[in-house]
Amino acid sequence: MTSGKDPNRPTITGGPTVILVQPQMGENIGACARAMLNCGLTELRLVRPRDGWPNEKAQANASGADLVLDNAKLYETTAEAVADLQVVYATTVRTRGMVQEFVTPRVAAEELRARYTAGHTVGVLFGPERTGLVNDDLTLADKLITVPLNPSFASLNLAQAVLLIGYEWFQTGEVPPERVLHTGQSRPATKAELLNFFEHIEGELERTGFFTTPEKRPSMVRNLRNAFERMQMTEQEVRTFHGILASLTGRRKGGT
Repeated sequence: MTSGKDPNRPTITGGPTVILVQPQMGENIGACARAMLNCGLTELRLVRPRDGWPNEKAQANASGADLVLDNAKLYETTAEAVADLQVVYATTVRTRGMVQEFVTPRVAAEELRARYTAGHTVGVLFGPERTGLVNDDLTLADKLITVPLNPSFASLNLAQAVLLIGYEWFQTGEVPPERVLHTGQSRPATKAELLNFFEHIEGELERTGFFTTPEKRPSMVRNLRNAFERMQMTEQEVRTFHGILASLTGRRKGGT
């Protein structure tokens, strides 16, 4: 995927604090920072990173997510890292036989959004790449997040886990429509322009004998119009189709 960076657009910040407990590699921390900023998360806390902090490899792998890395805070214990937070969720692959409430990333994001909107301080714990969070860390959480994936292969790397949770968080906010029609320098065609085009093409089809069965003509016309409606044509495209018809028939619209 190509770069999606645009310094002229506003940066979304805030959201739940992301706490990485004993992350092993600087590269992974950088990838997590990139995933966080993708989703508008900017508060990063690190608990005893194996390779120390700050870390040049993290910076190199963050792809410009300096806002996250430059403000990352370092802690000696997980308890210290979550001490000022009011709501903490923790990620885990295994249930470990614990008596605890487990939720999916989507449910967790919705609940965290509600608490965050209410003014509470919230965070999500992520464990070391190889082992995940230990039970003592999990007991610091209000709820545990588990991702429903292929039961025989549910392993995620650290940045994937952060991105997955971050994406679900982002979806609970003000998200742009899933589909947007970009019309360039033109504009969407008006219904009047479309109807004018429909009359043009239907007239030419009538002239060439396309509608061979009169009783089927209404349904054929509806199907034809529906096909063009689904195209969401621009005003320029409508004019282009008028030109194509004129070229094919050797007639201007309304001419002979």
